[in-house]
Amino acid sequence: MSETLRVYNQSKNSKKGKTYPLVSIIAVNYNHPEVTCDFIGSLNNITYPNFEVIIVDNKSPEDDPSIIKRSYPNVILYESPVNWGFAGGNNQGIMRARGEYILLLNNDTIVDKGFLEPLVEKMQSDKSIGAVSPKIRFYYDPDIIQYAGFYPINKYTVRNSAIGFREKDTGQYDRDSETAYAHGAAMMVPMEVVKKVGLMSYTFFLYYEEADWSYRIKQAGYKIWYVHKSLVYHKESVSTGKLSPMKVYYLNRNRLVFMRRNMTGKEFIIGTVYQACIAIPKNTLKFLFKGEFQYFYAYCKAIGWHIKNMVNRNIHNNPYL
Repeated sequence: MSETLRVYNQSKNSKKGKTYPLVSIIAVNYNHPEVTCDFIGSLNNITYPNFEVIIVDNKSPEDDPSIIKRSYPNVILYESPVNWGFAGGNNQGIMRARGEYILLLNNDTIVDKGFLEPLVEKMQSDKSIGAVSPKIRFYYDPDIIQYAGFYPINKYTVRNSAIGFREKDTGQYDRDSETAYAHGAAMMVPMEVVKKVGLMSYTFFLYYEEADWSYRIKQAGYKIWYVHKSLVYHKESVSTGKLSPMKVYYLNRNRLVFMRRNMTGKEFIIGTVYQACIAIPKNTLKFLFKGEFQYFYAYCKAIGWHIKNMVNRNIHNNPYL
């Protein structure tokens, strides 16, 4: 049975004398269309009165994405002929968006009914803000925080952590704060900022793309904020699993892609030496000693990609609308 998703197509919608800019909510589907339908169902209950929903199916090889359109006819469903990954899938959605703001949401999230107003209000309060993310909790442990902001990425190890990660939410992060990066599972950006800094790099495919995009947004002079009154629940890695060879490959490949794109001079030299002399040998031996050969091969493949693409300047390219 199909359901009517409450979406509006006006550029602005008024409610009690207040205007609400159109928000284009974008999610990428890859198999598991029932998860995406649950996600859309939660959007049907939100209190914000002016939004559109764009679902990009990344050429799902197993499950039929048409169930999404049958269940929610008002959703814009684009079935990509190519799997462009998380970065490229979201880019395809952004290209089709009409909103003043675009909101990237993972399809394995469930949103609080009042989550959208605080994000829009934060954006409207300060034009120097280039991206915002809500508080994110784990769906299956709803009192546990996944994200309340990010610490900066270490310029040499190219690793960082989320503020509040796995802490019980007792209100300790109940204040808005400027943060290093937005979270790719829930990230709002004004369309005018997208037009200025460009889309996410297709090079990443999966993982580190939102950190790189956040970095570029900040390099363009904008700020990034964590908004505590907005709440999203994340089911976490439905498509890729908690750990898989694909996850090992892209996390490790893209950690170095991020470094190559964003570190220069002394930072790049020290980072390269650290990766070559410490991180890569350590990780290689770890997988070998644990007998995790599928992860070992995935890790070696990630490093091999960089050897093969050592002088590939396309790594630094950014697509634009």
